[in-house]
Amino acid sequence: MNPISGLLWALGALTGIYVVGWSRTAGGPSILQLAIGAVTNFFDTLGIGSFATTTTAFRVWRLVPDRIIPGTLNVGHTLPTVAQAFIYTKLIPVDVLTLFSMIGAAILGAWLGAGVVCHWPKRKVQIGMGAALLVAATLMLITQLQAMTGSQILPLGGEALGVRGVALVVAVVGNFLLGALMTLGIGLYAPCMILISLLGMNPTAAFPIMMGSCAFLMPVGSLRFIRENAYSLPNALGLAIGGLPAVLVAALLVVSMNLNTVRWLVIVVVLYTAVTMLFAAGREPSEPASGTSRA
Repeated sequence: MNPISGLLWALGALTGIYVVGWSRTAGGPSILQLAIGAVTNFFDTLGIGSFATTTTAFRVWRLVPDRIIPGTLNVGHTLPTVAQAFIYTKLIPVDVLTLFSMIGAAILGAWLGAGVVCHWPKRKVQIGMGAALLVAATLMLITQLQAMTGSQILPLGGEALGVRGVALVVAVVGNFLLGALMTLGIGLYAPCMILISLLGMNPTAAFPIMMGSCAFLMPVGSLRFIRENAYSLPNALGLAIGGLPAVLVAALLVVSMNLNTVRWLVIVVVLYTAVTMLFAAGREPSEPASGTSRA
């Protein structure tokens, strides 16, 4: 068995454990919840990401309280992301050591991060998500402008399919931090693409790395959100059930679809969500300091 096949078998086993752990039911999702899952995971498969767009949908229709949005995103998008990982890991070559190291780092980051975030109060989650979304929007805007102008705002990457030495250490540390940020509701895709390019790797190598990282870290982090009941079950089911067929459809269309207009729309959506989240945090009363008595 080659390493990539072994990785996919491990991913299948982990997914099975995740499904068993997520065995509770509380009624089926609504048509709106299924539609959100389908649309967001369709564009996620194209590399645009799903967390920012899903967060916006949740807030526009007031489906999920802000405090449990991160848990709902991670739990609901896990199974569609696993499907993406199987597709891209088979299609795009990448150095095995780099792939395995970055995936392992992301898993550890998600596990440690979820243990902290699921206990955070609503205001802290809003501030964290708002700030993280602003960073993501900035990175997306930079890469979009670079693609349009042909400028070198950020490195476009090289031809390498992997890294060694100091560059590998940077890759591992960077993906550890990105894995932790996933538990704040910020997607890993855009920053991982930037990280891969900054390290001089072929940007296409980002697809199996980022989708493999998310596919492994999301079940691990999500089980902690599930254990703490820090998510919305009906909305998470909508993301999962609506998202799986959308991933398969998007995989067939990815080579022919023009995404330029869609990417601009996503940038606007991310900025809008970040600003509204931070304004909501400003209106939320602060939590008393630890040890302060409450009336």
